[in-house]
Amino acid sequence: MGRCKLIGLGLIMVFVSGCGVGMKESLRGVAGVSTKVLEDNLSGADSKEFDLAYDAVYSQVQKIVKEIGAYVYAVDKSKNLIAIYVTEEDTTPVGIFFKGLDNNKTRVSISSPSKFAKEIISGKIFSGLEK
Repeated sequence: MGRCKLIGLGLIMVFVSGCGVGMKESLRGVAGVSTKVLEDNLSGADSKEFDLAYDAVYSQVQKIVKEIGAYVYAVDKSKNLIAIYVTEEDTTPVGIFFKGLDNNKTRVSISSPSKFAKEIISGKIFSGLEK
């Protein structure tokens, strides 16, 4: 790819990204791995608190995600997030957010732009953590 084409592509990405979205997030969006939509829908997330330590909950959720056949497309420890697609074929994004409330209590929040996907995944995650 020529230098001019590369510069042009970069400028297009800057303009498309807008002021509110950083370049890094824009690149993720172009690559199809952005978690911004999950963060934006966090206010409407299904949340539940568990009497378990953060690390235990995080580890158990990883097992549950694998068992249900969901596809993990991003893990962001700084955001306490595991981002999944419902399945490899159904690429509806779902975010699983973790918040340690104290040594033995953790809140899990399930976010998605799809109400159906959010309900399906939260049901499986929450029931798996209650066992």
